[in-house]
Amino acid sequence: MNFDVAIVGSGLAGLTVALQLAATRKVAIISKRTLSEGASDWAQGGIAAVLDSSDSHANHIDDTLTAGAGLCDEAATRYIVEHAREAIEWLIELGVPFTPDTQAELGFHLTREGGHSHRRIIHAADATGHAVVSTLIEKVRQHPNITLLEQHFAVDLITSAKLGLPGNQCYGLYVLDDANEEVITITASQTVLATGGAGKVYLYTTNPDTATGDGTAMAWRAGCRVANMEFIQFHPTCLYHPFAKSFLISEAVRGEGGLLKLPDGTRFMPAHDPRAELAPRDIVARAIDFEIKKRGLDCVLLDITHQPPEFLKEHFPTIYARCLELGIDITRQPIPVVPAAHYTCGGIITDTLGRTDIGHLYAVGETAYTGLHGANRLASNSLLECMVIGRAAAHDILAHPPEACPDITLPAWDESRVSDPDEEVVVSHNWDELRRMMWNYVGIVRTNKRLERAQHRIHLLREEIAEYYANFRVSRDLLELRNLVEVASLIVDSALSRHESRGLHFSRDYADTLPKALPTVRQPSHRKAGRSTIKH
Repeated sequence: MNFDVAIVGSGLAGLTVALQLAATRKVAIISKRTLSEGASDWAQGGIAAVLDSSDSHANHIDDTLTAGAGLCDEAATRYIVEHAREAIEWLIELGVPFTPDTQAELGFHLTREGGHSHRRIIHAADATGHAVVSTLIEKVRQHPNITLLEQHFAVDLITSAKLGLPGNQCYGLYVLDDANEEVITITASQTVLATGGAGKVYLYTTNPDTATGDGTAMAWRAGCRVANMEFIQFHPTCLYHPFAKSFLISEAVRGEGGLLKLPDGTRFMPAHDPRAELAPRDIVARAIDFEIKKRGLDCVLLDITHQPPEFLKEHFPTIYARCLELGIDITRQPIPVVPAAHYTCGGIITDTLGRTDIGHLYAVGETAYTGLHGANRLASNSLLECMVIGRAAAHDILAHPPEACPDITLPAWDESRVSDPDEEVVVSHNWDELRRMMWNYVGIVRTNKRLERAQHRIHLLREEIAEYYANFRVSRDLLELRNLVEVASLIVDSALSRHESRGLHFSRDYADTLPKALPTVRQPSHRKAGRSTIKH
């Protein structure tokens, strides 16, 4: 288990890094389930990029900065936007089946989503993520230099500090082999965290079960700084149905004319924002939350029945088919929707090459914070960031010859002082309590009292989980819970430190927005002194 590069995560970010490196590097992809079980595969809408002469980089940058409510890093935003087209062209070369449009300049249909001033979302109908990820997975499965470790869960990073060595770098990681129920040691010259977000910290989320904040928690424990963890994007329109777990109704439905209505058929978005249904997600989610709570509703309705049935079946085949399975014909009936936790805008601080505070450790995709998303992510910028920063990280790794592993033997995982878990129900109950508490106290609208209540309970949960972790053999459920409670703590502490309302963070105690926008940066108290690899 010795590799040039170990990549933790098999979504678009991780797959991009792997394919860019595999020609000359020995690469491992570590996936805690199967390769396709992640948020990238679930992405419906598409990828934002300037692909038409009527659009411009300046327009895309302005839209991103506006949505980000003053907290986007402009240099990072410019870098990602300006490298978007080459990333899209790479996907086209690989054979991703984007929806064609013979009238378009590039030959592919471009849609528009909330917050965008132009049509710039290239997509594969309403299942873009699946089309992209399945294409890339086919490539990585065929590559002789890529080792796939599915059903392997990353436990913790192995760093200089952990080994008692000078310097500040990562040498690899411990990984739980689910099938054999043993923890193995993986040595790597470079380690890349591409583990996705942390939506499962909330009771209701559009995210898959894999979104448990693993990379952010591991990097934080290892000594990396994190930023803007209070900014959790709630997608405005998750299908409201007892048998529809986490099914997203794409932003593009509103982009193509979908209207949000109360049960009596009245539109309400024009009263909340002049952009109405095309306002950024944070505004739309808060408006829906306000109307639901004000009127005691279970949900609101998203109505696109005024569009021709043929149009809806062509542009939204996945949504049409899934809703029809549940007895909702979107060509004749409005879709019941509610907000749900969707995207983690903050994460591990990196530069535009994906480098973290620890040498030889990179972070890419939703687990990272480049500064692109600010206080609110603009629709369809996430898959773009995965590819652009993934390609940049790979090029940075390739710019340096592979380093020989240090003349040390990484210690094996020590299970000599632990026993088999005696009460798995403890893990299950703590998991449920954490997610309900985060939903109730750290949701779309926040107050100091709710946040302090959450902070107190998280502190107790962390102590319980730490004791359990120290005394029993690790399992996937325990590791995920350990990571979730770490991320929950970061979210709550960051939210308490922001004394204003901005973007996705809305506080009843601090309803105004401060004149100067500053990111919320948190640094581990145990972090060793050492020069950062980041040149912000």
